[in-house]
Amino acid sequence: MSAVAGVEPTRESDGESALRTVDELAAAAGLTVRTTRYYASLGLLPPPARRGRMAWYDDTHLARLEMIRALQEHGFTLQAIEKYLASLPADAGVEDLAVQRAMLTSWTVGEPQELTRRQLDQHAGRKLTDEEVALIEDFGLLRRVGEDHFTPVHGFDVAVELLQVDIPVAGMRAAGEAIERHMSALAAELTRVLHDEVVEPWRHERSHSREDAEQLEATIGTLRRLTLEAIVRGFQRSANKLITQSLEGAAAEGRGRGSRPKVEERRQARAAKQAGL
Repeated sequence: MSAVAGVEPTRESDGESALRTVDELAAAAGLTVRTTRYYASLGLLPPPARRGRMAWYDDTHLARLEMIRALQEHGFTLQAIEKYLASLPADAGVEDLAVQRAMLTSWTVGEPQELTRRQLDQHAGRKLTDEEVALIEDFGLLRRVGEDHFTPVHGFDVAVELLQVDIPVAGMRAAGEAIERHMSALAAELTRVLHDEVVEPWRHERSHSREDAEQLEATIGTLRRLTLEAIVRGFQRSANKLITQSLEGAAAEGRGRGSRPKVEERRQARAAKQAGL
């Protein structure tokens, strides 16, 4: 059964939370009714309000579904999602869930795709050898699902292109390890800054509406985009600075080598003068 599009949510009165049927909830979350019911059967959604034979869902249910989608984008299984949602406070409201989702939203674009071996070749744009597939897995840019299915990780396309460059695998591995090491440390530090300097002050500032939470999400999204741009440009500046320092060092060394014969000539001249020659 497909989600019902274009259905206006029902409200009890102005200022109160929107109440939706399961069809309306599924449509608002961009899911099918069947999937929504399945998530509810797993306990991922709190029980709906009952009025007679009708079940009504509010904004908290919608926020939970949006949280589930954010976690799925990170590759979490439904079992792992169930454990994560169970760790949240029972009284977590829409605003709390929106903040959690904003912090969890994947920095990559698009949801993970599970591909067959043939589809993986199509995704790569060429036929990959088994050795290449194993190498990309080893680089951490491809996850094997079962025996014959794969999920490409963000950066898979870079690995495919890199394998066509004539450089030793050991060099690729060393570069990958260096990038992973520094990016992990940078990601941890920037996430801590975002949490301590943006999210926590916002939490304690005052009570917030759903619109405030949505605005915070938009702000965090903008900060993520700007952060990625700043990282790229920062690396470019650092690389250019290193090149400049290398050139200046080479020039200074050249000048030093050129001056040594002259210094030696002056020393010999002074010695000859002192000897009366």
